[in-house]
Amino acid sequence: MLESLESLNLSSNKLVGEIPSSIGDLISLKNLSLASNSFSGSIPDSFSSVPDLVHLDLSSNQLNGTIPKFISQLKNIKYLNLANNNLHGAVPFNQSFIKGLEVFKVGGNSNLCYNHSILSSKLKLGISHCDKYGKPVSPPAAKDSSEDDSSDDDYDDSDDDDGSSKHKKDQHHGPNKFVLGVAIALSSIVFLIVFLIVCSKCCRGR
Repeated sequence: MLESLESLNLSSNKLVGEIPSSIGDLISLKNLSLASNSFSGSIPDSFSSVPDLVHLDLSSNQLNGTIPKFISQLKNIKYLNLANNNLHGAVPFNQSFIKGLEVFKVGGNSNLCYNHSILSSKLKLGISHCDKYGKPVSPPAAKDSSEDDSSDDDYDDSDDDDGSSKHKKDQHHGPNKFVLGVAIALSSIVFLIVFLIVCSKCCRGR
């Protein structure tokens, strides 16, 4: 009945059961937090009747079902936290909607995934991408770590390139110095032989 209510925070209690659909009657609501309770069931469609909603936090509950598409129709929404629930299926939002949010959290929903043809992995949503059946695919950890290492190398390529180029230069100069040393040694031997021959001829002439 509180049609003028703009903020409702019931977080960190021990509330249970489904979120009542009558919450959609709070038509002036801008900030709603029901986080850290034990709410179950799906996200009620009645949220679509709250057009001015800016902050919605339903994290750390036991909500199930899929994320409703109507949330993307909430034009003023800036904070959306659905983390740590039992939500499943594909995230129904496009990249432009997510980038328009200041905060978007969906991690901690093990059966939730995103369509990699719509959303980029650079968004780092904390969930896996979907397979062709709409279920999450967990990438191999070893592959990720190697990719991370390679990406780190890419970011540090200036230092690595300098080091590697110096190493290559050292390797390049190494053989040249060796060849030069051998050439000098051979020249010295040849010079010594010629010197001895000349000396022996001089001795014979005397």
